[in-house]
Amino acid sequence: MTRAAIGAILHSSGLRIFAGKTGHCGARVVQTNARGVVRVDVNVRRSEARRFLRPGVALSVAVTLAAGLAGCAEERRPDPAARPVGLTVVPRAPSLTSVPPDSPIEVRAAHGTLQNVTVRARGADVEGVAGGDRSHWRSRWSLTPGTRYDVAATALGADGRTRTVTSTFTTQKVKQAVATTIEAPDRGETVGVGMPIILRFSRKVADRAAVERALEVRSSKRVEGAWHWFDDQSVVFRTHRHWPAHTDVRLIGHLNGVRAVRNGYATKDLDLRFKTGDSHVSVANAKTHRMIVYRNGKRIRNFPISMGRGGILKYTTTNGHHLTMDKGNPVIMDSSTVGCGPGCPDYYRQTVYWSVRISNSGEYAHSAPWSTGSQGHANVSHGCVNMSPSAARWFYNFSLRGDPYRVTGTKRELEPENGWGYWQLSWKKWVAGSALKQALSIGPDGSEPLPQVQAARPPSRKPAPTSSPSAAIPSATPRR
Repeated sequence: MTRAAIGAILHSSGLRIFAGKTGHCGARVVQTNARGVVRVDVNVRRSEARRFLRPGVALSVAVTLAAGLAGCAEERRPDPAARPVGLTVVPRAPSLTSVPPDSPIEVRAAHGTLQNVTVRARGADVEGVAGGDRSHWRSRWSLTPGTRYDVAATALGADGRTRTVTSTFTTQKVKQAVATTIEAPDRGETVGVGMPIILRFSRKVADRAAVERALEVRSSKRVEGAWHWFDDQSVVFRTHRHWPAHTDVRLIGHLNGVRAVRNGYATKDLDLRFKTGDSHVSVANAKTHRMIVYRNGKRIRNFPISMGRGGILKYTTTNGHHLTMDKGNPVIMDSSTVGCGPGCPDYYRQTVYWSVRISNSGEYAHSAPWSTGSQGHANVSHGCVNMSPSAARWFYNFSLRGDPYRVTGTKRELEPENGWGYWQLSWKKWVAGSALKQALSIGPDGSEPLPQVQAARPPSRKPAPTSSPSAAIPSATPRR
């Protein structure tokens, strides 16, 4: 193969070729992708050439390029006595009209190598993964229900002859659909560094592993993370440490066609983008009656506060790693929602301003002008973090959803499922809640499973000024 021919192939696949110093094959291939720039000599072995092809490059380009490069080093001639190539496509039969969406498309070549695999559905190419020896190809994700698929595959045998096989089939329509809701964060939202990704399903998921395998998380800065199932309808993604500040995150849910329940399928893919802002971490101490606020690791404010007066459980502020969940100005706080209605000695119904929620058991950090005399000295609230109006206004405007908020000094621990209390679970316990029992390395190109030993024993690292908080569930009863 001439250098001009190789150059044409490289150009069509998005690669570039530059003259080298070792003759007509002494060139260098340059590939630019999300992982960076890779440069290598063209006169490499066929097996090495495969490393420089993007996963999205057509298989025909990969095969032609590899063959051409190998030809630079040695001449290989067809063996007329060799067995002809065998080529199979599954599913295959023009009459197929009810292929289950979770059935993969597979192409296999015997006594030869695949030259080209093209799969089309609704005018778009179907993503697949080719084997390292170019003997097989498999679709990567589930298929779309009620959709026609056209498959064409060509293989080259050792005898120098090619064979082409085609297949057309239609996937089953869905009788029972499973809907997926992104509870948090919102699309395009700028969030705190503790923000989880929370998904809820309209029906109980029977195959959690299949759903989890279809969920792909991408991050502009590499992190370690994992999914955790709290029940059959709720799965949450959390990082091992907090997200880095100013990180772009994307969730791609390849759920369409996943058999989530025994007789039903998810029918819609997800695509969520959000980003983190500055790192905000707050620490409220019930013993010192102070709340310290950090931004990007630097202490910026120190407020006097008053917290839950205790005596009974519902008037004790929950201890541990919370997240700021939402904000309200004002919020109506009514003790009848926690069992103390009109006529109860401790009954109250009050309009409260500049309120930032930190749990689902009614806890807020909010303005409390009635307790300014106790703030910094005593705990007198019904469980909330009381602040002066000016401090509460500042904190309200400062906060992002998902900011870590740590409470210390009380004897009532925050439950992991109380609000966004997910950070109350150790990393080992969090990973154990994954259907696949795996932590993931998350980067710009997606998710990769980490060895289980690493997931159970992550490398130690000095924590931020305060660890973290997190979790999600319906709205709750405010306490002042």
